[in-house]
Order: sequence, then structure tokens, then C-alpha cells
Amino acid sequence: MAGASFAAVTFLLSLAGGPLVAQQGEAEAIDLTDLKAKFEAVAENARQRRAEAIEDLVARYAAARESRDEAAIRRLFTADADQLVSSGTWRRGRQALVEGMLGSSRRNPGTRTLTVQSVRFPVPGLAVADARYVIRGTQGAEDRRMWSTFVCVRTPDGWRIDAIRNMLPAP
Repeated sequence: MAGASFAAVTFLLSLAGGPLVAQQGEAEAIDLTDLKAKFEAVAENARQRRAEAIEDLVARYAAARESRDEAAIRRLFTADADQLVSSGTWRRGRQALVEGMLGSSRRNPGTRTLTVQSVRFPVPGLAVADARYVIRGTQGAEDRRMWSTFVCVRTPDGWRIDAIRNMLPAP
């Protein structure tokens, strides 16, 4: 942080919750030892809140699918969202997703659970979540175990799902 400008130091201290510098001449006297740790803690806290928001979005998706709630499913997606399902069918657009999901739930009964394993933020406003996807068998059928990847985007209305990729694990 050597050579940091007065404005940069003041801004970073305000983010880290530290005292603000009163006069520009005092910038050289500031002990910046804790600044990096404080800034990293603030950044990690913000990342954790974003990850929790994505986990909540995936949980709302699972609940909407489980209850077969057409309106709730529709609200979770962007208008041009798509989904590539494990059979190879590619659903494009919100309406096709809703119809396909409801049809799939009718044809493939069972309890669906999604457990998020990781969330990444490659760029601001974009999240990639990987989840274990299990459809518990009914009437003696075996459980179906898959992976799902969710691509989520931040919109003015909050996080929305823009794409889902369902995959069967390699044998």
C-alpha cells in the first residue's frame, strides 16, 4: 500500500470500518497494517452473503419444482433462460422451461433435492452454482443422482437463473 493516494486510503478505511483521515497531510502517518485484513474480511463477508443468496435461489427453485408451482418457477428465471437436461433436450426461454419442468415432474415422480456444493462469482453480477441433484425413487425405483449447474445473473429484481445444465455422473 506504499504510495497509496489520500483518496484511496480514505475510501478503503471507510469500507473497513476504520477511522477516516481528517487531513490529507496525515495520509503518510496512517498505519495500514490492519487495512488489508479488514478489507479482506469485508470482501469475504460480502461474498458469503452473495453465496447465501444463490443457495437460497436454488432452494426456492427446488421448492417450486417440488410443489409444481408454475408462477413460482416462472419468477425464478430470466426471460431468455435455457436448460439442457440430462436426456439431451434443450429448453429455451422461460415458457419452455416452465412447461418442460412441469411435464418432467409429472413423468418422473419422486422427491427432488438439490444440495449446493459450490458457488463462484467469475465476474460481478454473475454466479455459477454446482449442486448435487437427486430424485428419490418412488414405488421401488432407484434414486436418480445427477449434477446441476446453475448460471445466475443479478437483475434489478434480484438474482435470477439464466441457465441450468443437468448432467448424469460418469460411470
